[in-house]
Formats: sequence, structure tokens, C-alpha cells
Amino acid sequence: MLELLSDPSIWVGLVTLVVLEIVLGIDNLIFIAILAEKLPPHQRDRARVVGLSLALIMRLALLSAISWLVTLTTPLFEVFGLGFSGRELILLLGGLFLLFKATTELHERIEGVEHTESSSDAYASFSLVVAQIVVLDAVFSLDAVITAVGMVNHLPVMMAAVVISIGLMLLASKPLTRFVNAHPTVVILCLSFLLMIGLSLVAEGLGFHLPKGYLYAAIGFSILIEFFNQWSLSNQARHQARRPLRERTAESVLRLLGGSSVRDRRQDSDAGQEQEPPAFAAQERNMVSGVLSLAERNVRSIMTPRSDISWVDLESDPVSIRAQLLETPHNMFPVGRGSLDEVVGIARAKDLLGALDRHGAISRERDLRPVMYVPESSSVIKLVDTLRQAREHLVLVSDEYGMLQGMVTPLDVLEAIAGEFPDEDEALEVEEIAAGQWSVAGTADLHQLELMLGVDDLVSEDGNYNSLAGFLLERFGQLPAKGDSLEHGGLRFRVMDMDEHRIKSVRVEQIQECP
Repeated sequence: MLELLSDPSIWVGLVTLVVLEIVLGIDNLIFIAILAEKLPPHQRDRARVVGLSLALIMRLALLSAISWLVTLTTPLFEVFGLGFSGRELILLLGGLFLLFKATTELHERIEGVEHTESSSDAYASFSLVVAQIVVLDAVFSLDAVITAVGMVNHLPVMMAAVVISIGLMLLASKPLTRFVNAHPTVVILCLSFLLMIGLSLVAEGLGFHLPKGYLYAAIGFSILIEFFNQWSLSNQARHQARRPLRERTAESVLRLLGGSSVRDRRQDSDAGQEQEPPAFAAQERNMVSGVLSLAERNVRSIMTPRSDISWVDLESDPVSIRAQLLETPHNMFPVGRGSLDEVVGIARAKDLLGALDRHGAISRERDLRPVMYVPESSSVIKLVDTLRQAREHLVLVSDEYGMLQGMVTPLDVLEAIAGEFPDEDEALEVEEIAAGQWSVAGTADLHQLELMLGVDDLVSEDGNYNSLAGFLLERFGQLPAKGDSLEHGGLRFRVMDMDEHRIKSVRVEQIQECP
């Protein structure tokens, strides 16, 4: 016994055999679970324990019987000059069985044949279910027992592997089942091991001895490669998990809809691949992306900034106010006293004009409606609920110090989904001026700009900025001058116009790579 414990090959064989026994026992475990579902809920766990315990007893008994049979080395008959003893018959038949078992299992796994559970609502008797489990154990134990005989020459090691594997399945049957079902490559790899073991058994049954060291080396190398594969997949999953779920969902849906980035289009062009026409138009893909990303955006990313708000000053004379209302195409106005830091209400243009015509002045108590505020960090989804409650469908946006930062209307939410709807006094913020060239306002929304340019790395991950001007200020690290440019993600951004301390206009163009 001490010699077995000190032999490294025995330990390698034990570990490998335990893994194989677990994988080979998963089908048994699944069928036991299916049969247990026919029992009342309070008897199902007991049935699983009984089923696995019977599987252990069955395998140990078969191991003892087959291990004794393989010691029979006296030839029983000859075929074409080859003598066949009891041992060689067991090895030959067992090897053929493993080859058949592995081939059929591989076929089922790859072709997608699945075992389905019974949909019957009637409960079976406990004894009947246990009897079915016994029959299943006898069938499912054959491959595990023959595998043990083919891999290891020592009965104690075989029994130890069987006991350990059944014990692990008893302790962690549900997690093991989930793991195996979630990693089909592991199952296919183990079934490939069965093919190798079956081939070695057939060879030994025909009188050709294959050293088990070669078998262990091949299995160990394959397990090492699969370990690194699973590790790589796990790292990729962790990397993907850092990105918001809605962002990953939006990207997946857009990919299904036929969306592609500038980088992808350039790679396809360099590779000489013809781009298939997408099933959905660009506007449709942009709207789907806008809807899917809406919950990840805050109010600050869609609001009209304070500097662009058209508002009415109560301290102005009635003639100036009337001229302003007639010249401006907006329908709703915040009304302040002296500045936007003292907003006293909101009103419709027609109501303000009516008040000026009838009374010659605007009264706060008579003509204005109360203001509703939302924090700039609030989500757009919450904003929609607030807009439903706002009678005039205009809400002002404040920062953490209570200072007014902008305003939002239902039109801002719609633009976040479907793109710009400029007023009569506004121009498009993103306008294509030539193939691969755009004129973009510094205030352009980065989410919409990404969709129009076909890129996916402009939006701030921490929400520090939401406009193209904010993106450029972050990249330059200072206020740029007119004519300054930078390159990012296959695009060149050149500042074309400045308005004091604001980036007013930017030229964006695709970078043409030299062949």
C-alpha cells in the first residue's frame, strides 16, 4: 500500500480517473434528477441520495468482478492465430463498448440531442422510482467501471476514485451539473479521453500493450490546454462584466441589426471583403441603440445647457418682451427676475403675449406656473416620470449646490432616441459635408455623435463630459486654439471655430491610412 502512495503515476491516474468518473456520472445524475421529479417534492432529495448510493455500490461490485475477470490469462480459444483469454475478452469488449459509448455521446452533444423531462403532473411511488434508478445505475456504471479498469491496474486505486467521485457528486450534485452543462467543451474533451481509453483497451485485448504513461501524458496535456482556455474565457467574462449590462445588450442588438464601426469597415475594406447591406436602415439602428442606452444616461447628458436657454426677464420693458416672444420660435419659456439664478416661473408664449395685451405687464401670481426641478445626476428614466407630472412639460435642471444648469423637455428625450429636431433658429449639430467628413458643433451630444460616426469610445465612462467640446477638453488637457487637432479612434478632430472660451465648431474626418 505504501508503494502505491509513493508512486506519482498512481496519483496522476487517481486524479484523472476521478475527473472522468464525475463526467461519466453526470448523465447518471441527470437521469436520477429526472426520475426524482416524478416524486413529491419532500422525497426528491432522498431519492437522489439513494440513487447515488446505489450507483456507488453497483460500481464497487462491478469493479471487484471485472478486476477478478481480468486476472484470467489462460487462453480460451484462438482466432487467426491470436489466443483470447478471459482478461483479453473483457478488455476487448470493454474497449469496443467505450468506443461506442463515446461516439454516440459525442454525436448527441454535437448534434444537440437533449434529454427531456417528463411533463406529467402525477407523482410516482418511491419504490418504483428507486427500482428504475437501480436499472439505470447498472447501465450507467458500465462505462465508468470499464474506464477505471482501462486506466489503472490497481483495484484499491479504482475503488478510491469511484468513492471520491460519488462523494463529490453527493456533496455538490447541482453545482457539478450546472458546470458540466455550462461548459460543453469539458464534456467533449472527456469523451475524447474515452475514445483514447477505449482504443488502448481494444489494443490490449488484441495483444498490443500501450504504456499508460503515454495515455496520461496526452490526457494531462489536453487538460492543461483546456485549463488555460477556461481561464482565458473567465478573464474575458470579467472584462465584459465591467461594462454596463445595457451597454453590452445594446452592442449585441446593434450587431444583430447590422451595425458596424469605422474600424470594422476599414478592416473589411483592407481585407477586400464586400460589406453586405444591413437588414435595418441606419436610422432604425440608431433609434434602437438610443432606446437601449437611455436608462444609462443622466439628465445632464440630454438637457439644454444654461447658456442656450431662451428665457424671459420680468425686469425688461413690455415692448422688448413682446418683441422677444414674437421673434423666438419656442413655445415655453422660463421666466426670471434679472437672471436665471432667480427663476420665478414658467409660461407659454401665447399666455405671456395675452397678459401683455390685456394688462400691459406680466404678473407672477396671475400668469406664471410653478417650476419643477430635477438634479442633473438623475436618470432619464426618472426624468420621464417627472415630465409626466409637469403640467407644462418643462423641467429645470440644477446641480448639487442648487444652481440652475439647464432645462429639459420631452423633445430632449425624443432627440436622445431619434436624433436632432432643430428649431427654426438652430442648425444641425452634426452635418456631413463630404465623404468621411463632418462639421460638428461643440455642443453635440456624444451618444448621437458615436452613432453617426460609427465609433464606440467617445462617451465618458465616468460621466465627466457629455458633449464633443467636453471630450476635446479632456483630451487636450487645456483650452485649445483655433486650428488645433488630435487623432482618436481612426478619426481626426480639428477645432474650426472658438467663441471666447467655448469650442464652437469642429471638423471631424476619417484618417486615410497609407497603403
